[in-house]
Amino acid sequence: MNERVIALVPAFNEAARIVAVVTGARAFVNEVVVIDDGSADTTSDVARAAGATILRHETNRGKGGAIKTGLDYLAQSGADMAVLLDADGQHDPAEIPKFIEEAKRSGAGIVVGSRMSDTRAMPVVRKFTNQFTSWLTSRLARQRVHDSQCGYRLVHRRVLGDLNFSTARFETETEMLIQAGRAGHTISEVPVRTIYGQEVRASHIRPLRDTIRFFKLAKKYWP
Repeated sequence: MNERVIALVPAFNEAARIVAVVTGARAFVNEVVVIDDGSADTTSDVARAAGATILRHETNRGKGGAIKTGLDYLAQSGADMAVLLDADGQHDPAEIPKFIEEAKRSGAGIVVGSRMSDTRAMPVVRKFTNQFTSWLTSRLARQRVHDSQCGYRLVHRRVLGDLNFSTARFETETEMLIQAGRAGHTISEVPVRTIYGQEVRASHIRPLRDTIRFFKLAKKYWP
């Protein structure tokens, strides 16, 4: 029996890019769910017109808050797993089958995209930051993760009962891996493209603030 898969797409002011993500993902999943995190533009309208189910926050809760809303939807749905991907074009929806195939092959609870097999297009500072944060996250999750900062990932519904986030911003993606790993769920990886181009706008990440949040999270879970 084929498993039911949904795509979860956290989005904040992504009206210019969300349609391509929704239409691309719809070819590989049963349902695309866009979590509009308090956008001031027409993100919800254009995503709905492209065929997405819309979950909307009236105020911005942060990416972690949007992820939590999406995973709550997964828990209440009949889907077996969800693929999370960004709304800004940095993740190629055509790679969704890789995640599904790896989850079925390995039985992993989480499958994370890894951009580290080819880092030529990755900014140098981001490359070294990813290497360090992935090393530390691996220590905390108690299993090796080569690209812990990649938001392109699959989560099986059986993991949900072991996730209880204390965070609401970008560090939630790290907390997910730590909690799942410590609960005994296998974390697997698949190689994904590194997409950094003029069509992709500057990240919502705020380096100083989000770095401080990351280290606060690491301190909480250490050792």
